[in-house]
Amino acid sequence: MASNIIEFFGYHPSDKSDIAKKARAERKCPFLGKTCVKTLGENESRVPAGACTLQSAGGLNVICCPIRLYADNHKILTDVAKIAFGDNVKLYPGAEAKLASSETGGSRIAVFGKEWGGELRLPQPRGTGGYYVDWILAKLDDSGNLDNFVAIEVQSIDTTGNYRAERTAYLNEESFTGRSTAGFNWENVSKRILPQLIYKGNVLQRERRCQQGLFFISPTPVYKRISQRLGDSLLAYYRQTGSITFMWYDVGPEPVPGTLRSLNQEGIFTTSVVQVAAAFSAPISLPPQDVYEKAINGVL
Repeated sequence: MASNIIEFFGYHPSDKSDIAKKARAERKCPFLGKTCVKTLGENESRVPAGACTLQSAGGLNVICCPIRLYADNHKILTDVAKIAFGDNVKLYPGAEAKLASSETGGSRIAVFGKEWGGELRLPQPRGTGGYYVDWILAKLDDSGNLDNFVAIEVQSIDTTGNYRAERTAYLNEESFTGRSTAGFNWENVSKRILPQLIYKGNVLQRERRCQQGLFFISPTPVYKRISQRLGDSLLAYYRQTGSITFMWYDVGPEPVPGTLRSLNQEGIFTTSVVQVAAAFSAPISLPPQDVYEKAINGVL
């Protein structure tokens, strides 16, 4: 699938403003305020990739770096906290929430995740390692003890092919004609994303204080592909232990030079881990009968 980069180190590749050129020169991610952590290459030859969002030949914008979803000082965490715990919330890195005064008003939310309070590992059985949940938001009571919590998983989409020539042109402040060979690894929806969601959802379903389940945040096209893979027939549930709440986001229109595209929440849908698991294993969206026979005969 052919595509082009439309966000490069945060800005449009054609943006010639000083701040955009500085971000490219310093390989800086404007969403984290430090060097881009998305890399290309292997071992010692790895370099900051810089591609935040790609646009397909058909005009579909797809966020391909999960850090892009952390715009506006991790606003997605506040979005989830307000849905789960009410509008009046204050987020703190990990144990700092316990030390914060409860007299300032608002619910104290302890955040566990990268660069906040540290990630919390979900153990797998028989000591075979474990998955990390990207984020835990833990609401504390007035005494500073755990009241209840929610878990958050954040996913963008991996790419196939490459955009190296396009990247090089933009780093040299040159234009790029044509399209790169980069596409989107939609197979990961079935191979990696959904199995992990089901596993983590089942683990969290056994947590008495995880009263509103798991939240899954992704770009809009990723959610649409998940919905398509599950058959567009999931029943809606209220948030509860064992629920999965999907929230999907997309980038806004191209802004004036020197500014970043907005990150817009486009929808929310809650179902249950049981519904997702059943739909994932159901024999839906199958190809026609004898498809392999036809393929073989087509080669013979």
